[in-house]
Amino acid sequence: MNKTLLDNLQATIGPLIENSPLKDVEQNIRAMLTQAVAKLDIVTTEDFEVQKLAFTQMRDALAALEKRVAALETKANEQSE
Repeated sequence: MNKTLLDNLQATIGPLIENSPLKDVEQNIRAMLTQAVAKLDIVTTEDFEVQKLAFTQMRDALAALEKRVAALETKANEQSE
């Protein structure tokens, strides 16, 4: 569930409730749904993509460092012989 879903739900139900005593109930339900969603362990697609990019960059940097270490070890072994 995300804010767009809650907004769409409100847009659908809103006109029906606008002229009824359920107006206060709508506000209470929206607040309860917002709190429930906030407690869920979810991330936005944007946050996920940022983390995925960071992971890819770290993986690439680690691979480059592993190559450098291997080259340095080879060089050190050649010099010690």
